[in-house]
Amino acid sequence: MAQLMTDSTVLATVRARDAVTWMKDAAVAAHRGDLHAPARVRADLGGGALVVTAGHLDGSWYGYRAYDTFGLVTGEQVVVVHDAETGRVHAVAIGAELGPRRTGALGGAAADVLANPDASRLALIGAGTQAWTQLWAIAAVRDLAEVRVFARDQGHRAAFARRVREEHGVACVPATSARDAVDGADVVVCATTSPTPVIAAEWLVPGAYVATLGPKQMGRHEIETGLLESADVVVTDSRAQAVGYDPPSTIVGTRVEDHLVELGAVLDGAATGRSSRDEVCLFYSVGLAGTEPYLLAKLAGLD
Repeated sequence: MAQLMTDSTVLATVRARDAVTWMKDAAVAAHRGDLHAPARVRADLGGGALVVTAGHLDGSWYGYRAYDTFGLVTGEQVVVVHDAETGRVHAVAIGAELGPRRTGALGGAAADVLANPDASRLALIGAGTQAWTQLWAIAAVRDLAEVRVFARDQGHRAAFARRVREEHGVACVPATSARDAVDGADVVVCATTSPTPVIAAEWLVPGAYVATLGPKQMGRHEIETGLLESADVVVTDSRAQAVGYDPPSTIVGTRVEDHLVELGAVLDGAATGRSSRDEVCLFYSVGLAGTEPYLLAKLAGLD
């Protein structure tokens, strides 16, 4: 019988350091061609869409994640893993936790390879679920001394800062502006739904690591194209998805399009990531397909 995982099961089972390690393995497997991860498929259904991402790990499993865009609040996602030899459903996850934990772990993997080893000051722009899981994963790969969080809602940022202090034991303060949050930070994570840029390139200190999780399409993007152009290194978890947006992503037509490298290639030593302390490194997070079933397979004990 297939294993069924709910949000409570996922939270009781997943550990940040393990999840980061597994996402590193997934990115390398995708780079080597062992994890087949095509770009997401979107089916418009009138009033909303069904989005499916899928993956196949050679000799082990195949699976998919499905979610919808109906309504103002994101609904539950379904992740399914099949045994690659028999086709039997091995595990099913239903809920809203596995996806963000996967995204957080990919962010932690990128931060571990692209942020300076002694980076300890984290700025979070956004105080939602994605910001939380980024913190959860980054705290597993860096010894954080200070966290600053900015969100437009004063109550949300205050509650987020309190939760960080209580659950992670890290000093965290709600910032009064995005610029105040970013000032002096060596790790910056943008996790918003903003259609306009929330940070500026000139705010960054030399050597900063920046991750963008939010909108990144022409006419709707949370970081300015100038930051893309000025970054010394730009890495994504899936080039196919990064250049395959409709409308086009912000990298299309820029110098970045020709120099964009994949996280798996950097982790595998086939591409260069950070090469000096003062380089500004940007992680262009798009969500490598196949990584949700990859995480579920690991949690369910399927190699």
